Amino acid sequence: MDNIAGKTPALSWAKNIAMAAMVLIWVIPTLGLLVSSFRDRDQISATGWWQAMLPVELTARARTVTEAVADGPLFRVEGDIFDDEEARSYFSGMPGDISAFGTRGAEPTAYPPGTTADLGDGETLTVNADGSYIWITPEEPGSRGQRVYFAAESPPKLTLDNYRTVLSGDNMGRAFINTLTVAIPATIIPILIAAFAAYALAWMEFPIRGLLIAGIVGLLVVPIQLALVPVLNLHNDIGVGQSFVGIWLAHTGFGMPLAVYLLRNYMAGLPRDIIECARVDGATDFQIFIKIILPLSLPALASFAIFQFLWTWNDLLVAKVFLPSADEAKVMTVKIADDLLGSRGGDWGILAAAAFVSIAVPLAVFFSLQRFLVRGLLAGSVK
Repeated sequence: MDNIAGKTPALSWAKNIAMAAMVLIWVIPTLGLLVSSFRDRDQISATGWWQAMLPVELTARARTVTEAVADGPLFRVEGDIFDDEEARSYFSGMPGDISAFGTRGAEPTAYPPGTTADLGDGETLTVNADGSYIWITPEEPGSRGQRVYFAAESPPKLTLDNYRTVLSGDNMGRAFINTLTVAIPATIIPILIAAFAAYALAWMEFPIRGLLIAGIVGLLVVPIQLALVPVLNLHNDIGVGQSFVGIWLAHTGFGMPLAVYLLRNYMAGLPRDIIECARVDGATDFQIFIKIILPLSLPALASFAIFQFLWTWNDLLVAKVFLPSADEAKVMTVKIADDLLGSRGGDWGILAAAAFVSIAVPLAVFFSLQRFLVRGLLAGSVK
């Protein structure tokens, strides 16, 4: 009586909790990456992405003015720290009150605001919370003012500068075209070959068919890193070397085992009666494959197309090995890794923006194929 139709399984709550946990594990880091892509480097290093809409305390530096007024044997310099152009460059808007100040980069917050710092030899510096300061020096300041370090709150700031940096990189448009040039053929070619192979392994009787299936399953567990150098040497021997043809062949070879395995298992589960009726009516294997198997295998074909396109679009290792190192041949992943992240290794905002730029096209392809697949299935069910 435990399997009565309409009765909720006892462990359905565990399944729901597990699904919710899996969704959160993926969504929360992705949301953090998205928010970080709109923040500058200083704010990312100061607070977490969940505090993006809160003020951030930043450490900045500035110089006092040099216009001094004689005050007996001393010289008095007054001004506002936020009038200095260097100080304003640290903040996206009007900064808040100063929380601390100092005169050395090693101790930028040595003194609380409003206190007088003794700099020695009768020289003192007072910085107030509103940014006003008084610098007393026994000597005329000359052409350079006193260096001041301070900490103040910066208002929250969301900017598109990271995306502008990524999209305005040298030859980034060319890298985008190169990525499409690699990803589209490297998706279509394996599907065409694997579909024929999968049909043969699923519905045609011939010797060593079982050994071929076992070999394909075995190839699934072979790391592609082991084959990179031997395959590159083979490409050099046959004349394709580091070229687009070479990377198409490499992606085709690396993606073929999974493609054949998925499509063969799907095609083997199709109704046998349909195939046998077609053969009784005189249909050849090619006609059965084109008119029956392919339309019925649309979900499997679309699923593998999504996986293959995502893999080839986001690939870095294979592109590094099988494409020339010249700037004209770089794909987006190589371009981002070499030209953007190579010189900006600690800029997580640039990294986050580059990640979302690189996945924009795969997401569009994924949703387009998904809509096409749903429409095809609905049309088939109506017929």
